[in-house]
Amino acid sequence: MTDHLLPTLLTVRDWLRYAVSRFNEAQLVFGHGTETALDEAAFLLLSTLHLPPDQLDPWLDARLTMPERKAVSDIIEKRVVSRKPAAYLTHAAWIGPHKFYVDERVIVPRSYIGELLNDGLSGIVDNGSSVSRVLDLCTGSGCLGIIAALQFPEATVDVADISRDALAVAKRNIADYGLGDRVTTHEGDLFGAVGDATYDLILCNPPYVTEAAVASFPAEYRSEPRLAHDGGKDGMTLVRRVLADAGRHLTPRGTLIVELGFGRPIIEAEYRDLPFLWLDTANSEGEVFALPASAVQTLKNKSRSRAKPKGATS
Repeated sequence: MTDHLLPTLLTVRDWLRYAVSRFNEAQLVFGHGTETALDEAAFLLLSTLHLPPDQLDPWLDARLTMPERKAVSDIIEKRVVSRKPAAYLTHAAWIGPHKFYVDERVIVPRSYIGELLNDGLSGIVDNGSSVSRVLDLCTGSGCLGIIAALQFPEATVDVADISRDALAVAKRNIADYGLGDRVTTHEGDLFGAVGDATYDLILCNPPYVTEAAVASFPAEYRSEPRLAHDGGKDGMTLVRRVLADAGRHLTPRGTLIVELGFGRPIIEAEYRDLPFLWLDTANSEGEVFALPASAVQTLKNKSRSRAKPKGATS
């Protein structure tokens, strides 16, 4: 469709300008690792040209070969016509310095927990060497479990998801990082995937989008598995389930870390007694919390005390 442009758009700068114009004209939606048309265009161009994704300036005035121009033109058009996130077109997503394979079987990874892990969970986990077992719940592509394994080299890591398709992608990423001896996949519904196992650190980035928001998703977000987004009527259905069951899966000095989007007011109002530690990152505020095992264990006990006696009816 753009073959007539190939002789006139010569440099990376030329194609970058063209891509930004096309994306703005098509009113594309971003948010899968990039936030603007410029960032998306830069990511697609650098990925297609096999250049470092964080180094644009050195290449701006580089002239492209004709095959390179054709490849760049094609991926720009694919982004506009398909409206799929750039990560699906390149089969690559990044969390900090870590690259992961992705396709339509998994949500495009973009967790704020990943930012915290890349900083070693400083101030959250007292001593990294005390982390010997980690669970990444709702793992998707396996990205958080893999980063945890890299940050805590003495730890074994379980990654769990209800989606068999997602776990197939996670297995590929685990193999790519050479972590098959330390990172194990488990299929099942939340903690049902790991039986009675206990952990020093539980990470969870569950679906937390409201039903209404999911129903009005733009095309880019509809490209992702609905299962990975849908958090029920108010978005907090799975967060509540994780809080209810985490206590029996944490070691006495363990820590639970959960990402919940904009659900903080809902959860704080419902769990007034819990000592939430809100973990801000460079790109988020109040979207991730940490709780010690003692807090969620108390929550579990309170839940049991409110349970109906055996034989009670509604």
